[in-house]
Amino acid sequence: MTKLSVNINKIATIRNARGGNTPDVVLAAKKIQEFGGEGITVHPRPDERHIRYADVFAIKPVITTEFNIEGYPSDKFVDLVLKAKPTQVTLVPDAPDAITSNAGWDTKTNKAMLTDLVAKFSEAGVRTSIFVDANVEMVEYAAQTGADRIELYTEPYASGYKADRDAAVKPFIEAAEYARKKGLQVNAGHDLNLENLAFFSESIPFVKEVSIGHWLISDALYYGLEETIKMYKNCLKKASDK
Repeated sequence: MTKLSVNINKIATIRNARGGNTPDVVLAAKKIQEFGGEGITVHPRPDERHIRYADVFAIKPVITTEFNIEGYPSDKFVDLVLKAKPTQVTLVPDAPDAITSNAGWDTKTNKAMLTDLVAKFSEAGVRTSIFVDANVEMVEYAAQTGADRIELYTEPYASGYKADRDAAVKPFIEAAEYARKKGLQVNAGHDLNLENLAFFSESIPFVKEVSIGHWLISDALYYGLEETIKMYKNCLKKASDK
């Protein structure tokens, strides 16, 4: 079954709005894993407006599942990953002032840089994933970097889901199947939620991991964190049972 990695950035956003340490992101990471989450994702940004670089080192000791650090590979970010040694690093082409991730890498243009980064992280024993759009050409060049995985940027799927879910998921199926053919494992994330997750998972059952933050934490305000994690995992379970 596809694993659920929970992005805890939004928990840090709430903490930072008030100051202090409430809610506690370390405790949140522990509870998410206790409640069935199969990974913790963080995406530190240069201005540290949510997850701080210090949080990464505070969270690392409580990880009992998998730890995924994602972000733009600035020198500071690369140094953080090499020191923290998470299970996985996901390379994302965010501008420093980006509100949220909004596009995948141009892996053709950035192939040399990404290849060097993949080699550096792989040598440190960190699994590598490259954030890409559902575009076969971008998947091809991602494979040429030597990365272990890609993460499909799923916002276009989520945006088109209500109008025509079959049309919305089609390019993702094509990109995922091509990735598998090229020896890449596949992750996915961005705007996957309780409405659209099950169909996505049914359509691409070999996805290794989905990383979900904003929607899951928002749903937790209504249903509670433990129940929400169960609900998201149930979407994935229904897909795997078919």
